[in-house]
Amino acid sequence: MAALRSHLVDVPAGTITLRDARTGTTRDVELAGFELARSPVTWAQYAQVRGTTAPEGARGDMPVHSISWRDAVAWCNDASPEEGLTEPYAIEGSSVVWDVAADGFRLPTEAEWEWACRAGTDGPTYGPLADVAWTAADHVDGAQPVGLKQPNAFGLFDMLGNVWEWCWDYADTARYADYRSLRGGGWADRHWSVRASVRRGSMPGARLDDVGFRVARGLAGSPGDRAGQGWSHRADLDRAVIRGPVPFGWTPLRP
Repeated sequence: MAALRSHLVDVPAGTITLRDARTGTTRDVELAGFELARSPVTWAQYAQVRGTTAPEGARGDMPVHSISWRDAVAWCNDASPEEGLTEPYAIEGSSVVWDVAADGFRLPTEAEWEWACRAGTDGPTYGPLADVAWTAADHVDGAQPVGLKQPNAFGLFDMLGNVWEWCWDYADTARYADYRSLRGGGWADRHWSVRASVRRGSMPGARLDDVGFRVARGLAGSPGDRAGQGWSHRADLDRAVIRGPVPFGWTPLRP
């Protein structure tokens, strides 16, 4: 199989406006250029790094799924040295710290993901869903081989539909503690969930049959920084601060 780096596409620098539906706020993020995989990581790619084979019944060209956020970051660390790149994550138990100056494979930030998904468009999708995404309207019973629908203008396939994709960012540190963000929608979702701006979150250890990931690459900051490409450790902590009584069911992230 070809080196993973050959599956990466250059994504140009630009500015993306991110919206938070819960708080009703927006923020503009300036992004440096980076690389993003042409499609989600497939079973063939995943198994090659792991030194295993794809599960029974899973085709090599299908996107991996039932992979947790922790599985994804660990795989990025394992895949990077194989191609002479620096591991991006320091993993100790449940703690994961991103070295934003590392050049290895990593999960995209939400800002990177949405900018790459939109590819210069400003509507809810980058094309008619029937043409670009596997959704509930296709009446399939699982993830489909990558690259069968039309790509966006950056040459990226399956940014919408097929499987949700893990991003680096927390979903909402005030309400959902350590839940991580998911983007893109999946094969079982109705059209209103398969949009460039829709966000979902899940526990970092959760393994769901409509969730996979794709990799990014590119320096996001200088050594020692705790911020880059629209993400900030300080902002995560600030958003977790609730002044007054904690609403019922909310679990703010604790540093």
